[in-house]
This record gives sequence, C-alpha cells and structure tokens, in this order.
Amino acid sequence: MSRLVVVLPLAPLQQGERFEVAEWPLHITVLPPFLTQAKPEHITSVLEGIASACGPIVGVADEDALFGRRHNIPVTVMAPNAALTQLHRALIEALRPFGAEPDEPAFTGNSFRAHVTVKGERRIHPGDTVHLTQLALVDMVPRHDGGRTVLAVFPLGDPERTELS
Repeated sequence: MSRLVVVLPLAPLQQGERFEVAEWPLHITVLPPFLTQAKPEHITSVLEGIASACGPIVGVADEDALFGRRHNIPVTVMAPNAALTQLHRALIEALRPFGAEPDEPAFTGNSFRAHVTVKGERRIHPGDTVHLTQLALVDMVPRHDGGRTVLAVFPLGDPERTELS
C-alpha cells in the first residue's frame, strides 16, 4: 500500500528527487497524505489530466499561524484563492476512487486552508507572492534513511491560463 501526497512546490522539483522530512522543499499541500492500493501509473494519469487543465497559479501569503494537533507548527496561510480551492476540490473528486478506505481522511475533510509550513529559516512572509507552476506527487512512506521521494511532477497547463477550466 502506498501513502502519497500531492503538493504545489514553490520551486520546481524533479522526478526521483529525495529529501528528509526536515528538509521538505517549501510547498502548498493541495491533497493531504492518503493511503492507496492503486498502481502509481493510475494516480499519475489522473494528476497529469488535472495539471494540464490548470494554468499556473499566483498566490499571496496572508498571515502567520500555528497549525497541527498541538498548534505548534508555524505556517504562513495563503490568502483565499479560488484557483487553489478549485484545484484541491478537483484532486479530491478525481482521486477519491483510489483511496484505500471510503472514509480516507484526505478525501473527507472540508477545512482546506492553503499554507506553507515554516522550515527553520526557509519560509515565505505575509504579503509575499508565489508563482506555482508545478504539481508533484510524493511518496510519503518512510525509507530507511527517513527520506521522501518525488514520484512524478506535472507542469500546470498552459502558462496563459491561471485557473482550472
């Protein structure tokens, strides 16, 4: 069984790239980690279609906040953005059939708040503008070295478009 996550990296990633949990590149998670028994090629086929239907997204950082169960993870919340919300909803609907269980939390939550987690000195600040041009599928299953692996990357559609069609 695979545990996958779908992100919008702030800087492009490469397929096969690996990083430790503490060294995650800055990103916006548009579909939280989910369990699946689907073959990776089925997931990537769906993501390719969604990415090609979506143009690059421009977002603006709004405010700093604390997330997590203990409210101890510093993040910068993105300003409300219709394109980010549409992308999140499109991913839920398209990938829900691949969830390992009908009540897979990634597909049932309705409290999506786009944000970028602060990683030490690496962060964005309120008022910063980000240009999101790539969707990435990352394998979240911990390896012996604690690393995560980028399984696939997809450019976001036609650069002239900025929203899902």
